[in-house]
Amino acid sequence: MRHRRILVLGGGGFVGRHLVAALAAAGAEVTVPARRRERAKHLIVLPTVEVVEGDVADANALARWAAGHDALVNLVGVLHSRRGRPDQRGPNDYGPDFARAHVEIAQAAVSAARAAGVKRLLHMSALGAAPDAPSEYLRSKGIGEQAVLAAEDLEVTVFRPSVIFGPDDVFLNLFARLAALLPVLAVACPRARFQPVYVDDVVRALLAALDEPEAHGQRYDLGGPKVYELAELVRYVCGATGRRRLVVGLPDWASYLQAWSMEYLPVPLMTRDNYRSMQVPSVCSGSAFPFGITPTALEVAAPGWLAPARPRMRYAQLRQRAHR
Repeated sequence: MRHRRILVLGGGGFVGRHLVAALAAAGAEVTVPARRRERAKHLIVLPTVEVVEGDVADANALARWAAGHDALVNLVGVLHSRRGRPDQRGPNDYGPDFARAHVEIAQAAVSAARAAGVKRLLHMSALGAAPDAPSEYLRSKGIGEQAVLAAEDLEVTVFRPSVIFGPDDVFLNLFARLAALLPVLAVACPRARFQPVYVDDVVRALLAALDEPEAHGQRYDLGGPKVYELAELVRYVCGATGRRRLVVGLPDWASYLQAWSMEYLPVPLMTRDNYRSMQVPSVCSGSAFPFGITPTALEVAAPGWLAPARPRMRYAQLRQRAHR
């Protein structure tokens, strides 16, 4: 690995945990900023990983952390945001949390890389991201993506994954938890299309891109080998967890109503902005996964943690989730 010192923003998140562990295993020195250091204890124990405390949206702090590093990786992202002002519902409007996570931090990453003399920048966007997309999530992702690609003096690579799954995801595991609690699952936007991609494959693509000159200035769509409708995925999870459940796809008006009602839960399971995001198919424009990687099928990887397990298997799964 040519890039030996790497600053990872969002290293405590789902993809970040897997990437940081892989970088540490490869012998790279990794710095991970975190708002609260104690929340990243799972990273502190990794060899060659340093967790620093601070605000990743602060370009000056980022520049200090980036000094002496060979590459910067931005994985920061949120699924929900506080509502923006109702009188500002233009095509480029987005809530304050989306603005911070997807736009301001992307801009700060570019500024910090320039100030610290770091040329290599990897940035995580999303399939469907565009400044004129129907949801605030996709609009803010699109504007952040534009901000990093506009930095032509840097060696930028953007990744646009579909929904990412893995042992500790908040996608398949959410449906598994709901299936454990409810006899009937009412699915909003049942025909929304996804191309789920395994987290280990995403990490492999990030690692491959670091030292690949041909990846400079490129955008890569990341998806698994198969496209699914949302209701199909929910039925798969029910079957994989050994639970026979009735899965009911809601019509469009009921999907919107469900999203609106869930939006006001203390921890939203879905929002109207999620509903709008699902109007855009999360499907790759091309068929080939980059860097010669063969993507892992959902049916191959997911049973490892979704399937009912005997005690010995449960122990092995717990070790896998702890990356041991």
